[in-house]
Amino acid sequence: MNIQHLKYAVEIAKYGSISKASEALYVAQPNLSRAIKELERDLGIVIFDRSAKGIVLTPDGELLVQQAKSVLRHIDEIEDMFHENKSGKSVFSISVPRASYVSYAFAQFSKSLSKEEQCEVYYKETNALRAVNNIVHADYKLGIVRYNARYDKYFKEMFEQKGLVYELLTEFSYVLLMSADSPLAELDVPHVSDLTDYIEVAHADPYVPSVSMAELKKDELPETIKRRIFVYERASQFDVLAANPDTFMWVSPVPQETLDRYRLVQRKCTDNTKVYKDMLVYPQDYVLSALDRQFITELMISKRKFLG
Repeated sequence: MNIQHLKYAVEIAKYGSISKASEALYVAQPNLSRAIKELERDLGIVIFDRSAKGIVLTPDGELLVQQAKSVLRHIDEIEDMFHENKSGKSVFSISVPRASYVSYAFAQFSKSLSKEEQCEVYYKETNALRAVNNIVHADYKLGIVRYNARYDKYFKEMFEQKGLVYELLTEFSYVLLMSADSPLAELDVPHVSDLTDYIEVAHADPYVPSVSMAELKKDELPETIKRRIFVYERASQFDVLAANPDTFMWVSPVPQETLDRYRLVQRKCTDNTKVYKDMLVYPQDYVLSALDRQFITELMISKRKFLG
């Protein structure tokens, strides 16, 4: 019997759908179905009843999932116990949006790490879905999830469904970022209508739970902009903006030293009415460590400095 297959069964039961579990686990549906069939064959039981309306647990399946949750919880506890005992290291891990005030806070946090204490620090820039999945399915303890405030209900429902605490860090409107050589930089207050002939540099992986990609793109990537470059890495985004004065990007406010380094300019756009939220999320049963609190302190300082 494969422990990973037990995890798959628990997730499918939680979502009541192989397709939704597949999306959450980043596992292809055929592989997920094959794993469940192998588990059923190994145990000699039927775990799920499948119908046009979806899948439900059989009586044997309910017993299995109940026991599997207990087994998986104990495995996690054993791994945590021996990892801590063997390494003697403090571990800090967080998934974050591609945001300058967050990366600035992380840089300051790195300077405050004690010389006497052994530690391992993991910092990953990614989108909202992966930030959540890194907590739920990987070993990350903290996440910062960014989303358009109009989708507040969808994200809070997802946080609660996945057993996550969520705390509002900040609300803000995006500013326009462009090369100092861009004609847009000559405008004190650019308008959305001024952007039509320019190339937008955009994040390549937007996500909102329960919202189709088509609807999301219509909202976040309006058709008034005819040319876009989708880039995952924040440093590469800045490189493109610096090199091409015909590009622009919507971002949270950027520190002046970063603007100077890349020769970039940021401008407020008064007719941009979208408001975004950054949420700190972590498991309900998780107690914040000293390193966690240390980073959050730096984050609050950075937020006040750059976002007000």
